[in-house]
Amino acid sequence: MIVLIATDAWHPQINGVVRTLEALRRSLMERGTIVELLTPEGFPSVSVPTYPGLRCAIPSGREIARRIARAAPDAIHIATEGPIGLAVRRYCLRRGLPFTTSFTTRFAEYISARLPVPVSWGYTLMRRFHLAASATMVSTPSLRAELEGRGFRNLCMWSRGVDTALFQPARAIQLDLPRPIFMNVGRVAVEKNLDAFLSLDLPGSKVVIGHGPQEAELRARYPEAFFLGAMSGETLASHLAAADVFVFPSLTDTFGIAQLEALASGVPVAAFPVTGPQDVIGDAAVGALSNDLRQACLDALPLSREACRAHALSFSWARSATQFLANLQPVHVTAESAAPEAVAGVRADAGR
Repeated sequence: MIVLIATDAWHPQINGVVRTLEALRRSLMERGTIVELLTPEGFPSVSVPTYPGLRCAIPSGREIARRIARAAPDAIHIATEGPIGLAVRRYCLRRGLPFTTSFTTRFAEYISARLPVPVSWGYTLMRRFHLAASATMVSTPSLRAELEGRGFRNLCMWSRGVDTALFQPARAIQLDLPRPIFMNVGRVAVEKNLDAFLSLDLPGSKVVIGHGPQEAELRARYPEAFFLGAMSGETLASHLAAADVFVFPSLTDTFGIAQLEALASGVPVAAFPVTGPQDVIGDAAVGALSNDLRQACLDALPLSREACRAHALSFSWARSATQFLANLQPVHVTAESAAPEAVAGVRADAGR
């Protein structure tokens, strides 16, 4: 089986969507599924206003058709609602091809946090985008209920997993910082609500791992906090396992894979009782959820690291991949069914 996944989020970006798609691709390929990614690579791009360092692709319809025809997929999935996702959606609708989508990012809230645009307008556009899909995958039951209340339809579950071989308590290193260590990992941006964490009166140390457009501002406002920059792989895993509490202040994440990575590392989570933490943590004694984030941080401190690890083991990428495959709609794209200009491009490639 060949699955084409279209995404606007890809390297050099480092975020939850990219990490999810990487893990999904590995898991699918391990079971014999061929995964073709249609990414911004090779397209011209422009800088995203209000977000330094992030670029937005400008895809051409002809090249989109050529890449899809070359992949000849048995299923098409659109992972993001950006220019790449819109172009692939347009391609499918014009040819009457079924496709699936996933709701992974609260763009309505992200845009509203930066520009004077009502959240309701953003959801109107998002709903229109996803209603054309045969199924829209969501990561948690609470997100599904919320989107149904906003008029989204054909929703189905696609949970997430965690690399428990990489993220584990044994990787912990000694950090020369006052204990306890309260840590956050992720993009340093306004939508992550890091102010709610860094402004807390907590004992020990507050640590932030990651880069983003709000970094300089937060460094200046909270000089007592430790900003360690972006990390990945074993370096990230060893630092994460060294924390005493993982603080997740976001109010907009649809899941929050970093929570699972912390739990797999034996680190309890402190968060607000919102979508994501409610589903990942719930009533399990592996984290503390409260509208008083400071109290949640303190309540999480004595929780069992062994229980955190055991809880994370129930989330696997293999299970996530099984759900993903079950949600796909069959479609077979060939060069002959593509646009004439795409056919010419594919045949030219074949002759080289």
